[in-house]
Amino acid sequence: MPNPAKVAMVAALEREVSRLVKRWNKVERDHEGRRFRFFENGRVVVVCGGIGAEAARRATEAVFALYQPKLMLSVGFAGALDPTLKVGDIFAPSRVVDARDGSRTEMATGHGVLVSAAVVAGVEAKKKLAESYSAQAVDMEAAAVARGAQARGVGFMAVKAISDESDFHMPAMDRFIDERGHFKTGRFAIFSAVRPWLWPQVIQLARNGAKASRALCTELERYIQEPEKSEVSGPELRPISKEVS
Repeated sequence: MPNPAKVAMVAALEREVSRLVKRWNKVERDHEGRRFRFFENGRVVVVCGGIGAEAARRATEAVFALYQPKLMLSVGFAGALDPTLKVGDIFAPSRVVDARDGSRTEMATGHGVLVSAAVVAGVEAKKKLAESYSAQAVDMEAAAVARGAQARGVGFMAVKAISDESDFHMPAMDRFIDERGHFKTGRFAIFSAVRPWLWPQVIQLARNGAKASRALCTELERYIQEPEKSEVSGPELRPISKEVS
């Protein structure tokens, strides 16, 4: 049984946090018939559970069962809904909204609203999400992690780096995400290779991801080095009202 962790971070993909965890202890553990890769560093653990709410839920359940953390962070990339947010900006919201059912999680720290969507949001979807939830950014996992933390009465925070701006036209991504939340990089590369009109977007997406990862890992390293910044109250989950301030 691994040692309990003070802080657990749930990311979607390893490439989001690779700079942070490259020298950490890497272990693979099983939970409910699934294998998860954990990165351990003292009282901090990171798990990369996959893309989407279900993958994030499974990873959250696993890290709670195996490490009993006192604080949960949903970390990784987010898309900007607010045009003033640029690639590499860090967004730590005070509210996370689940677009699937309208529930919301309020935090004692942070500013703004992050909405968790069921699919990768394109330009038009971003506009609708911004209008519907008064949100500044969108991801796919934070609400699921928040729900798991709320169920156990432990603290929750979301720390996201902007990887695509509000007017960035995303290539078709959802079809390359499997049922486990894994992104099929090889298939996407083949798909893109025979569609040269997508090359500028794909190249820009890779550059954006590298910049966002650097910014995110720098911010998370600061959190680890300043643990007093991570002392927050437990999240509160409740139905969302018609108007979001």
